[in-house]
Amino acid sequence: MGDGRFAVTFTLGPALLFVPGDRPERLSKALERADAAILDLEDAVSPDAKSAARDALVAADPDPARVIVRVNAPTTPDFARDLAALAQTRVRTVMVAKAEDPASLADLSEYAVIALCETARGVLFAKVLAELPQVEALMWGAEDLVASLGGTSSRFPDGGYRDVARLARARVLLAAGAFGKRAIDAVHVDIADLDGLAAEARDAAASGFAATACIHPGQVETIRAAYAPVPADVAWARGVLAAAEGERGVFRYEGRMIDEPILRHARSVVARAGE
Repeated sequence: MGDGRFAVTFTLGPALLFVPGDRPERLSKALERADAAILDLEDAVSPDAKSAARDALVAADPDPARVIVRVNAPTTPDFARDLAALAQTRVRTVMVAKAEDPASLADLSEYAVIALCETARGVLFAKVLAELPQVEALMWGAEDLVASLGGTSSRFPDGGYRDVARLARARVLLAAGAFGKRAIDAVHVDIADLDGLAAEARDAAASGFAATACIHPGQVETIRAAYAPVPADVAWARGVLAAAEGERGVFRYEGRMIDEPILRHARSVVARAGE
């Protein structure tokens, strides 16, 4: 089930902001705006800039409590190079891009690993990845997933996910939950669509995701607001938990049947409210 390192890291909040690894000057601003930063050595960095990005990571030696480093896929030569650079820093939370083969994560026992399931194989292997003790969380990615299938778009014209993306999202969340791990929702690539982002983040929070990743500072507050329960829900949760103290088994509260699953929902609302 892991040793709790991920839970400690992410008590800061639900908005995780990607930062290009070759733009280290953006890291401090990202940490001012977001709850944690994902310093990206993979897709955000062109092949000819990856070596410089690794050098920048070592030179910066960023805050290990609030920084995650996304490394390149284990099937690429850059994976070992990224890990060699990471070992020269204090950062011990690593996001592995295009995670698929559990054996490829064997050498990461000293890290808190976020397995990024963003290929067809990765999604199908999410359960096996979640079982690994060093894996503290799973994340999924829509665009790479659809590309791995030979598709061209993860979304319909109205912005909603296609069924294959929705299935992948659910599989990754279920795999994480089955082994007591956290799950992180994918980025919303339409930066201007804050309404769509808010709807997705609200659904993510209600479904059990611990965080949502984002690619622009302007998305952070929308995510935070979506994960924060509304006052009426918090008041109801407090009330039902207080009522439960005097009850045994199933009981009725404000016209609704209350049993242990509902009480667990209420505890989650209170926890998300920071109480």
